Amino acid sequence: MSQDLVLGDDGVTRCWWPGDHPDYVAYHDHEWGRPVVDDHRLFEKICLEGFQAGLSWLTILRKRERFREVFAGFDPVKVARFDEADVEHLLGDAGIIRHRGKVESTIRNASRCLEMADEIGSLAAYVWSWEPEAAVREADGSIPATTPTSAALSSDLKRRGWSFVGPTTVYAFMQAMGMVNDHLPGCCAHAEVAALRAGLVRPT
Repeated sequence: MSQDLVLGDDGVTRCWWPGDHPDYVAYHDHEWGRPVVDDHRLFEKICLEGFQAGLSWLTILRKRERFREVFAGFDPVKVARFDEADVEHLLGDAGIIRHRGKVESTIRNASRCLEMADEIGSLAAYVWSWEPEAAVREADGSIPATTPTSAALSSDLKRRGWSFVGPTTVYAFMQAMGMVNDHLPGCCAHAEVAALRAGLVRPT
């Protein structure tokens, strides 16, 4: 990822990646990187990052509300009860990504999420236990696609039976849910996210 900052038409300096698309700009300014400790939202984020694999995040943003509708608000208890009839129904819904492997993975991952909650207390407690001490950067200062933490977390999730959780997907999840602050210094959101992370009570 480039380290460039971009001055928008609205006079606001941002990370380069939202461009000038309103959906991306809103997501960047108000959601990406802000710490999340709610299990439903965390489960949604990791599932949608899996659906995004091979696609643009803009595609996911445009379909996110429909995803929420058909996946019961990403309530793991409800999603874990989905059966083959539900899978076939979902595969016929043009409002989501109709990929059998990703749909079935979401249902299986819901069961793994419930197991994790029984063992550890919550998905949030598990995820935040992996928070790295500091951000990782490439030799040229750019933001990497994967990190040692994302690789280790990916491996542990797979060991626990999760799927569509490769190191790149996991790092995108870590960025989105605020485990790291990858807003670039000088970006309009960098200081706000840093303050939110500093004041966050980590789940245990």
